[in-house]
Amino acid sequence: MTINFIKMHGLKNDFVIIDGRENKIYLTKNHVKKIANRKSGLGCDQVILLEKPKNKRAFTFIKIFNADGSETNACGNASRCVAFLLMKELKTKKTIIQTKACLLNASIKKNNMISVDIGKAYFKWNQIPLKKKIDVDKVDFKVNNHIKPALVNVGNPHIIFFVKNLKKINLKKIGPKIERNSLFPERIN
Repeated sequence: MTINFIKMHGLKNDFVIIDGRENKIYLTKNHVKKIANRKSGLGCDQVILLEKPKNKRAFTFIKIFNADGSETNACGNASRCVAFLLMKELKTKKTIIQTKACLLNASIKKNNMISVDIGKAYFKWNQIPLKKKIDVDKVDFKVNNHIKPALVNVGNPHIIFFVKNLKKINLKKIGPKIERNSLFPERIN
């Protein structure tokens, strides 16, 4: 069976986008891992599957799969790519995308820039979520010499460290350790 796809990127995140709105497509964790593999597959950060929307206001529902096959609730950069494709297809300057997290309003701006309203940000320990009840303003999470991160959920959990020089930090080394820390039951960006 042949499955058509589009490969796009947004702010250095790259995506393989598959349209399953007309013909339902089932992707297993193993399928996603094979597609995302940068040596033997198409290579991408995430595989995005478009489906028929569950909400009548939306034009599509998107399933978002990480390269390891796990599913996540939202991705702003992927949503911008999908919004661009939808607006081009529908010949419109606005669209609505449904994710597991919420409905996203998207529009096209000057110079074909795509804007997506990712909705409300959440800051409570159980909304991020964290493994246990912790005062998020006092999280003692040290990475190198950087402590006191900001924690937020914008459709999926994020941890933010404010640094003076990002080039001095080996993100490829410390990123996976932070992402899979047991404090974050749903992992964290």
